[in-house]
Amino acid sequence: MTDTPEDDTAESAERGERIAKWLARAGVASRRDVEKMVAEGRVKLNGKKLDHPASFVGAGDIVQVDNKVVDQPSRTRLFKYHKPAGLMTTHKDPEGRPTVFDKLPPGLPRLISIGRLDLNSEGLLLLTNDGTLARLLERPETGWLRRYRVRVNGYVDEDALKGLAEGVTVDGERYGPIDAGLDSRKGDNSWLSVGLREGRNREIRKVMAHLNLTTSRLIRIAYGPFQLGLLPRGVVEEIPGKILKDQLPKAAPPKVAPKA
Repeated sequence: MTDTPEDDTAESAERGERIAKWLARAGVASRRDVEKMVAEGRVKLNGKKLDHPASFVGAGDIVQVDNKVVDQPSRTRLFKYHKPAGLMTTHKDPEGRPTVFDKLPPGLPRLISIGRLDLNSEGLLLLTNDGTLARLLERPETGWLRRYRVRVNGYVDEDALKGLAEGVTVDGERYGPIDAGLDSRKGDNSWLSVGLREGRNREIRKVMAHLNLTTSRLIRIAYGPFQLGLLPRGVVEEIPGKILKDQLPKAAPPKVAPKA
């Protein structure tokens, strides 16, 4: 059962804040991942290991994850990052490959990504210190369009691209509508503009392969209202709190505030 905003408000007033929401706002992980952490015995409240996510954090309580004290959640912050190819979008890769978070400059809060870009994809990656915001902006119901520039090798059938607007089934998996068009062609290589609202794992690469096209570059240029623009590769830029509030008038958590 999903908590309603009214439930959260009542809980905060009477018993504090649910541990999953509290840790999500602290940027530790999404609510769902926090629930897994609790089940694995990795979370403590005032020195006692939690065995159920229906626990509440009140004023003065001490929360630990993996025996490390977690700071109180701060104001919600959102950053743009120009991800280079060759980085994993994860905090720790079991194969030891470099990650986005290994390459971030010092001095930033603990951040999590809003969605992912795979190892060989590049471009705009949104980062936040608030797991609740990340979960909200990842959901297809939010309706934010993700836009990409895609370089492919092979013959581009423009009618087939237009047909993607009706959705497509690839290897038994149904994908929603995709807005795709041909920008330019030179020999066997073409640049496409692609937009979608869901963005499942390797969706664009799989759909292009379904059309007998090999993806050689994939660059995300926009995520909802936020644009990659001229942000240099590997650079992080904070989105001012006022702009974040303006873009999320109904969805943003109440702690969003302009940077002092």
